[in-house]
Amino acid sequence: MNETLLSVADMHVAYGRVEAVHGVSLAVPKASIVTVIGANGAGKTTLLNAIMGVMKGKGSIEFDRKPIADLSLEARVANGLCLVPERRELFASMPVEDNLLLGGFRRSRAERSQALEETYARFPRLRERRRQLAGTLSGGERQMLAMGRALMARPRLLMLDEPSLGLAPRIVRDVFHIITKLKEAGVSILLVEQNARAALQIASYAYVLELGTVTAAGTSAEITNNPRLVESYLGLGGASY
Repeated sequence: MNETLLSVADMHVAYGRVEAVHGVSLAVPKASIVTVIGANGAGKTTLLNAIMGVMKGKGSIEFDRKPIADLSLEARVANGLCLVPERRELFASMPVEDNLLLGGFRRSRAERSQALEETYARFPRLRERRRQLAGTLSGGERQMLAMGRALMARPRLLMLDEPSLGLAPRIVRDVFHIITKLKEAGVSILLVEQNARAALQIASYAYVLELGTVTAAGTSAEITNNPRLVESYLGLGGASY
């Protein structure tokens, strides 16, 4: 296995007195795709928010062997950690290109210009729509814009929260193809997905989260061949991509 980029140990996250994540541990090797699968309400989004610093959690988080649990969200971004949230959180009344440039606001003008060209190369449709208001894009285009904006920050680890949510199967295939290409380019991916079958097709390792607890972990092949998990997550509702 490649050298570990992100290591989370014994993470607990609570909403007031209600604990939503219970002692979760996981690791993401460099230049890999790791997925966390589970039903709605399992605690997947809460876990990502705690890793990103959006929510306060209790536990150890190391990024490239350095502890970051006490760092601010901004400092985690500066270290190379980025989250594309489930709701995408775009600026609907701003053009596509302005949304992208906001993602690279920490970079110099030259770096932003280079990152913008790289993003357009990855997402040609965004170049075509660069003057269009973000709020007028299709669902697939909005997801591409959210990913492109995150990539403008040149992340070393990209966390994706339900990137296939609400998208047509053809668009899901496009998005997952892009995720695979990002991994090939050296970006590590932590992918949270309800579409377990599609996630397992591109991930090398998977964690199953149930009611805030990791109940299974293993290679994608091991998870796919587990009869209980097949019945729970890869049955009739689990479309491939």
